[in-house]
Amino acid sequence: MGQINYFSGIVKILENPKEKILSQKISVTVFRVELPQIRKNRVVLLMFWGNLGHEIRNYYQVNDYILIEGYLSIRNKNKQNFTPKQAKKIVITVLKVYPFLLQPKRLSNPT
Repeated sequence: MGQINYFSGIVKILENPKEKILSQKISVTVFRVELPQIRKNRVVLLMFWGNLGHEIRNYYQVNDYILIEGYLSIRNKNKQNFTPKQAKKIVITVLKVYPFLLQPKRLSNPT
């Protein structure tokens, strides 16, 4: 029997990754991505822990498509002006990342 909340799919990066430091030792990288579908809720938040987040910040940029694997969770927004459906956000804690479709104009280091 498999995990129900395990997610694997292709996403488009919408914003530059932001790093947060927890407990002065643990780094967490978060940013929003878009799922390539036609449904309403297609923007989700990705969360990367430790060195994987550092690699994401170095190698990927806005408008790149990546293949991700991780665990899906639904969290409550702490806002009072939202209806119950709008008061939840989808967060995917990513375990594995693979490049899928990268932007052609990248900065490269000539060696």
